[in-house]
Amino acid sequence: MSAESGLRDRLEGGLTAPICLTWELTYACNLACAHCLSSSGRRDPHELSTSEALALVDELAAMRVFYVNVGGGEPMIRRDFFDIVEHAVERRVGVKFSTNGTRLDAAAARRLAAMDYLDVQVSIDGADAATNDRVRGAGSYAAARRAMDHLAAAGFAGFKVSVVVTRDSVEQLDALESLAASYGAQLRLARLRPSGRGVAVWDALRPTAAQNRRLHAWLVERPHVLTGDSFFHLSPLGAPLEGLNLCGAGRVVCLIDPVGDVYACPFVIHDRFRAGNVRASGFGPIWRESALFAELRAPNSPGACASCASYDACRGGCLAAKFFTGLEADDPDPECVFGHGERRLATTRVELRPTPSIDHSRVRALGAPGRLR
Repeated sequence: MSAESGLRDRLEGGLTAPICLTWELTYACNLACAHCLSSSGRRDPHELSTSEALALVDELAAMRVFYVNVGGGEPMIRRDFFDIVEHAVERRVGVKFSTNGTRLDAAAARRLAAMDYLDVQVSIDGADAATNDRVRGAGSYAAARRAMDHLAAAGFAGFKVSVVVTRDSVEQLDALESLAASYGAQLRLARLRPSGRGVAVWDALRPTAAQNRRLHAWLVERPHVLTGDSFFHLSPLGAPLEGLNLCGAGRVVCLIDPVGDVYACPFVIHDRFRAGNVRASGFGPIWRESALFAELRAPNSPGACASCASYDACRGGCLAAKFFTGLEADDPDPECVFGHGERRLATTRVELRPTPSIDHSRVRALGAPGRLR
């Protein structure tokens, strides 16, 4: 057994604490991005209070969670945003937070730049306003660029420019890399999943098979571009990408949503993958004892991928991508590079694709971009 496969087997069995978890602080958002994984827009009146959020930070620190990915919605909309983030930093819980930039002014940038154990990701979905704003809403590109300007002026070195790879943005990878470099920032790419509002636009926005092949080759040549293990489904195309290259849902990652519900990963906000609520038990017992996480950590069967020689490279792909397109957990990824997933979908009768259990969109027509307010 190689050291790499031994580590993968250990991680697939789950850890005593997640390496990282995503914490959506609020469903409130002043944008309505077409692919929003949490269908954000309206604040949930039952979201965790400041005292509950600070207590959760203390629990994560006691468990030695390495870092949290703070998101939303737009996390900076919460009035206690800095109280929560600064408390996490004081407890030595690293924070990586994603923002659309609309609330990140010069004063906020200076405050962020003064903190340790903190990283910032500014989200855009195109190298120009025309491409980005089709997905994220009119004015959103300009707002994100202003936020980047403020971070650079405040001396915040190495912030991230975070891009969801779509059929349009994949054609702008070189320009996006140059944009990040112009700020001394790092480019971070994420896979488009059919989650949240992304269910409605996935067929139209996801890269083509040819684009995915070019994306893989581009990433192999650029190990400095961050991916967060988004693209391990492309590994059978050749050299593996940097990272763990496995589905970490319920094993090394999970999601805590604004009301304290815990899900297996940020891309499966659905009752099927809800493990519990931190208000009822705290986070630790859910992570250690939930029946859902035990199920996900059990040795899994290759299922329909058993005869594929590349199964060890991709491990069957993304759980969320399969679930929200109507496939089973042991089916091939719908974007399998050999086309097995597409053929499976063609022969599987899907009466109705699953949709997120709760929709917080302000705009009822899913996929309709919003405007800045």
